[in-house]
Amino acid sequence: MSSVKSDFLQELTSRGFIHQCTDEAGLDKLARAETVTGYTGFDCTAPSLHVGNLVSIMMLRKLQQTGHRPIVLIGGGTTKVGDPSGKNEARKLLTDAEIAANIAGIESVFSKFLSFGNGGAVMVNNADWLDTLNYIEFLRDYGRHFSVNRMLTYDSVKLRLEREQPLSFIEFNYMVLQAYDYVELYKRYGCRLQMGGSDQWGNIVNGVELGRRTEGVELFGLTTPLLTTASGAKMGKTASGAVWLNPDMLSPYDYWQFWRNTEDGDVERFLKLFTELPLKEIAKLAKLEGAELNEAKKTFATEATALVHGRDAADRAAETARTTFEQGAIASSLPTIEVPRADLKAGLGVLNASLLAGFVQSTGEARRQIKGGGLKINDEPVSDDRRMLTSDDLTQEGVIKLSLGKKRHVLIRPV
Repeated sequence: MSSVKSDFLQELTSRGFIHQCTDEAGLDKLARAETVTGYTGFDCTAPSLHVGNLVSIMMLRKLQQTGHRPIVLIGGGTTKVGDPSGKNEARKLLTDAEIAANIAGIESVFSKFLSFGNGGAVMVNNADWLDTLNYIEFLRDYGRHFSVNRMLTYDSVKLRLEREQPLSFIEFNYMVLQAYDYVELYKRYGCRLQMGGSDQWGNIVNGVELGRRTEGVELFGLTTPLLTTASGAKMGKTASGAVWLNPDMLSPYDYWQFWRNTEDGDVERFLKLFTELPLKEIAKLAKLEGAELNEAKKTFATEATALVHGRDAADRAAETARTTFEQGAIASSLPTIEVPRADLKAGLGVLNASLLAGFVQSTGEARRQIKGGGLKINDEPVSDDRRMLTSDDLTQEGVIKLSLGKKRHVLIRPV
């Protein structure tokens, strides 16, 4: 997409957002000629979105920043069905009360990225039309446009069947409902663009084709690449679980630390996706090495945290990290335990490390602390009581920070 001319696609291309597009030339022409209304859907499977949703949220933000209109589609209806994409088994079916509570939790994040009202962004819930569908009428008017033969070729279905894992009929309907969402949003809001992750490609193409067959309109689809870290791990997961966007599920400080721990090979790519720093500045930061690259990671963590939690919270998180790890605190203020370097090479169990630190009186007590989420290694919660401390856990300062709660810290230094 090097030849695109619209501000919208130029911005997305230069920052690495685009994986596939149903008709790049057509979308580029439309984006130059008129205001494009585009949407992304978010199902309500948890009380908060997580960093895996951030690329899609940033795409909506870029859409608005380049003069177009974003729609946030809350999946109050489709959550009752469950998207099989990328899943090895059926999602847990939630009650209406659970879905309503989750919607309340995830809606607040969008106001930090988008401007609503007065012709700005729109937030709608697909339960508004899906809950009232007449099943027979829906099958007659829309179901006839879907080929089961083709549906079986989509990854969300094919992979499940190849692994001989069950796929329920209700999940099989998900792609039909998502396609219908697109047509409904076109009829209600003139929406002509759907964006999503690469795992949504089949669902998006279905919507594009359904719009052409039922409304005679050209709709467009755009997907983002599947994000993995430089080492191949799925981006957005830690040992303690998902990296949530709501502060009541993950503190701004822990969120800052997640980005601070970005792998060296991901710094430039993530700066482009998850901050709004100018590309020239990002290029300069990406060229840094060694200790200077760590400074670039801190800048990245602060900018990424500011988008989600606000500038004040981001600056406080950065300052907390600075006073904890720098200003001599790492060197002298925190208690230090010296262990033979060979012990770390072989692996020092976290239970024994807790005993050495004087945090607990027994390994059983250590296990209870881990179960309650109270024990951390380098500010990352420990979830596995079999976790081993190794040389890979050493910070740039050559120590491992072991913490119990917010006030008890020790440094483990190999000798």
